[in-house]
Amino acid sequence: MRYLHTMVRISNIEQSLNFYCNLLGLIESKRITSEKGRFTNIFLCAPSDKENYELTRSPAIELTYNWDSESYTVGRGFGHLAFRVKNIHVLCKKLMQSGITINRPPRDGNMAFIRSPDGISIELLQEGNPLSPEEPWISMRNSGSW
Repeated sequence: MRYLHTMVRISNIEQSLNFYCNLLGLIESKRITSEKGRFTNIFLCAPSDKENYELTRSPAIELTYNWDSESYTVGRGFGHLAFRVKNIHVLCKKLMQSGITINRPPRDGNMAFIRSPDGISIELLQEGNPLSPEEPWISMRNSGSW
């Protein structure tokens, strides 16, 4: 058995690609468009997983955009996506400056939570040892839910 991907539904392709690719740094690896099925699937991988993705088609996030408008809610059984990042302070600052709410700031220099434009909870974990705690994160309170 091999883990392949996690699929999340999106409501706006451009907004989602900006979030996942431009802000988080994932790479679009494959795109499937079905006029008959009226959907677009976009597969994203982390830069460090690109070579493996090209060989095995895993691991990935599959963004599914259904052409006919539909409203989605996140089921209670779904928890979150998680990514290991090179510098959690730098990434959280970039996200915040781009209008993304940091729901759980990286007060410990190790973990933060944010939400995608479609409300998917995303955990960010510092690569290696936690960074030294610093402002504005130390005094920032949690916001919303994750």
